[in-house]
Parts: sequence; structure tokens; C-alpha cells
Amino acid sequence: MRVSVIGTGYVGSVSAACFAELGHEAICVDVDERKVSMINAGKAPIWEEGLEELLEEYAGKRIIATSDYDLAVQRSDVSFICVGTPSDEKGNIDLSIVRSAAMSLGEAMAKKDHYHVVVVKSTVVPETTEKLVIPLLEKHSGKKAGKDFGVAMNPEFLREGKAVYDFMHPDKIVVGAIDERTFFMVSELYRGLDCQVTHTRPTTAEMIKYANNTLLATKVSFANEIGNICKKMGIDTYAVMKEVGKDFRISPHFLNSGAGFGGSCFPKDVRAIIGKAEELGYEPKLLRSVIDINEKQPLGMVRLLEQKTGELQGKRITVLGLAFKNDTDDIRESRSIPVIEELLRKKALVTTYDPMATEHMRKVFPNITYCDSASEALQDADACLLMTEWDQFRRLDKEFATMKRPLVIDGRHLLDPKDLSMKIEYEGLCW
Repeated sequence: MRVSVIGTGYVGSVSAACFAELGHEAICVDVDERKVSMINAGKAPIWEEGLEELLEEYAGKRIIATSDYDLAVQRSDVSFICVGTPSDEKGNIDLSIVRSAAMSLGEAMAKKDHYHVVVVKSTVVPETTEKLVIPLLEKHSGKKAGKDFGVAMNPEFLREGKAVYDFMHPDKIVVGAIDERTFFMVSELYRGLDCQVTHTRPTTAEMIKYANNTLLATKVSFANEIGNICKKMGIDTYAVMKEVGKDFRISPHFLNSGAGFGGSCFPKDVRAIIGKAEELGYEPKLLRSVIDINEKQPLGMVRLLEQKTGELQGKRITVLGLAFKNDTDDIRESRSIPVIEELLRKKALVTTYDPMATEHMRKVFPNITYCDSASEALQDADACLLMTEWDQFRRLDKEFATMKRPLVIDGRHLLDPKDLSMKIEYEGLCW
């Protein structure tokens, strides 16, 4: 089949590349001409494991990129909306980019004689597809949904850093289609994958995505709440959660205590469903607690640091890890950001290193020191904060020896001091 993908971020570029891998033709659409040029040259516009290899293989063959909506719609059977849905100033979802994409698709569909399907893959709050996207498509195309064109909501469940793998090995595929014809066309795109496709209403598909992400975020904040209590009692929270995770009803996933969750999905999605609930007159106390715990959690790193060192003014503090998690260069909602802000507020001298995310963080904090290696960052440091679970940070024995004071505050349970060849002052955030 022929698909067009609107938006070439993490979801859009991965979806286009993976559809090509499944044998379909994909047209990427983006207003950013730089991204268009990169994709046509077989270069990935973002870093994602395995993505560039697929683009190199299929660019100019099964994948092309353009900024022309008319071309994309005329040459495809199905269009996926994969644009961003950031939070607004109040934390609620900002649907302006989805609105713009729907309008442009509608205008392009008005010039097309054949049946076309529009699929919302962007994460949107329930009712968005039926109450925003469909009316805009109908208004700007002059056509009728369910008669002249199809509409579906097809959420993604991709982990950053592992998105290509997750697309090709899905746990679930959900298609919230308005009719059987649309469901069949979208389902056919996934025929090559070993996974059942579930047919729901668009609103149900939208809620499945939010329920999925908010539950994972809730598990993280729950683990951190238990971890904070364990810390005060001298209990190893990891020993506790290891046993808790053996319960088949719970599973061990997302029970690691630490500095909290970040990224483009969990914080934004939890805030968005809170906003939707409040719009409906419901107070989501549990979900508010999930966010509150996550906002306070990384600041515990600085409190522990002060307990060990006293006043931070003028002290050189090394922050290892800037990405919100390992295997990505994404710093959105990284827990390192509030930590660095607090260190700067207390007039510490901040030195940092991350294998991939330095250039992105430099735009946020242009006046701190960025190093090319962990070794350089640790030289003569008064303390080190471990913020991202990069594997290379587990093997820093010699580097810790170059610190002025080998004090390590671990926010990700990366180290076991007993495994180190040299003695360091070690403090875990929740253990």
C-alpha cells in the first residue's frame, strides 16, 4: 500500500521507515525543508537505533520526503498524522499542530477523486479525532467522513531508543476506526507483523494510549515514593521491589526507584489527561500525585549533596547524564534539568558530560561547562551526580580517583560501591 506520514519526528520518521520495511511505499511530509532533504538523502532527522539504516536502504525507493501535501495525498491511500502534541502553558495538550495538519490534509483531499483514509497517530486526548479532526477534514475537503473518506486513531506504543524494534515487534496494535472499510485498510498495513489488531472506537483508542502511559508513570512514582520511605529507614528499596515485581499481577517493569521519569511522553501525557479530566469536572488526585512526586524527586539529589558537603557555592559539581534516559539524545523533561537549575541557583560550578545529548542541553544551559568525556568532567570535582543510566557510567573507578573528593550521589542505581576497585563516598537517592 501507499502511505503518507505527516511529521518526521520520532513517531513519523520511524513509522515511515518501518512501513517501508514491511513493503509499503511511504511519503514523509514536513514543513522543515532541512528534514525533507535529510530523509531524501537517506539520513535520519533524529537519532533512533536502526532508523538511519532503514532510511539509507529505502530512500529514493520506497521512501521519499516532501513539503507538498497535495503530492503526498494524491500519491497515497492512507495519511498518518504524526505531529507533536506538546503541553501548553497550563500543562494541557496543545492541539494546534494537529489542527493545522488536519486542515492541510482536508484541502489536499478536496482535490482527490478517490477514497482516502486519515489516521491520527499523534497522542491526543479522547474525543480529539471525532470532535476536532473529522470536522476539520470535512470542512476543508467538502466531503463526508465514512462515505467519501475514512478516519481512524492508531496510537503508537514506542520506546525512544528502541522505537524501530518496538514497531516491528508490537505488544498490541489498536485501530480506532469509524467503519469497517477504514479498519480493514489500516489493518492491512500491519499484515506482516505477528500481532493481533484490535478494532475499537476512536475515543477508546485515544484513551488506551493515555491509560497505558499514565499507568507506567504511576508505577515509577509509586516506586519512588516507596524508595523515599525506605531511604529514611535504611531499607534497600531495590531488594524490596525485586520481590514485589515477582508477583505476576505487578511485573518488575517500571519499579526502579530513582530521580524520576522524563521524556516526550509520560510527563506530557499525564498532564494532558489531568487537564481533560478537570475539563469534565473530575479531580484526578492520583494522577496529580504522580506528577507532584516526579517534580520533587530529582531535587532530592541536591538535598543529599548538601547534607554531605554543606554550602554548594563555588564548589565544582559534575553532572553525568543529560538525556532523559540512556540510548537517546532527547533531553525533553530530563530530570537533569531541574537538578542543574537548583545547582546554579545555589551558585555551584556545574560541569557535565553525556554521550549524546550535550548539544541539545547547551541550548538550555549555555553557560555551564560541557566535557567530551566522563574522565574530563570528573577531574578535580567536589562531587558527582549520576543522572542517566548510561552503561559507561558503571565503570568509572579510575575516573573517580581524579576527583578532589570522590563523593557520588547516584540517582539511577548504577553503582554498587562493593564492586568498585577504589573506595568512594557513595549515596543512593532511594537506597
